Amino acid sequence: MGTFSSIEEAREFFKNDKFATNNGAKLDKLDDEYCECSLELNDNHKNAVGGVMGGVMFTLADFAFAALSNNIHSPTVAQQVSVNYLSAPKGNKLIAKAVCKKNGRSSSIINVDVIDDTGRDIVQFIGTGFKL
Repeated sequence: MGTFSSIEEAREFFKNDKFATNNGAKLDKLDDEYCECSLELNDNHKNAVGGVMGGVMFTLADFAFAALSNNIHSPTVAQQVSVNYLSAPKGNKLIAKAVCKKNGRSSSIINVDVIDDTGRDIVQFIGTGFKL
């Protein structure tokens, strides 16, 4: 494995990512090229019109980006991200699947696809990580 010797070590490190973890984000899978995180949706995640707030979806994608990019090289910080909101979630759970598209000397490019538990495409996130 990369920076972290086990997923348990990574979970221990990322429990300090309070905004994501206090809002329900969980680290499910992590290796050198892939990360999967999930979040069970509840009423705290809703916006004024009853949908899932965009920040919830962004936070889960960003959490998966952070876990994978920091497993590749720690510390890595987000330098630039792009997010496309594709569909409103219909299920009860969001799943973020991150893959490393480029691992360069000073930066990495991570693609994160967020789906819901019905298989619906929710968010497309592309992050550039700057290696400190």
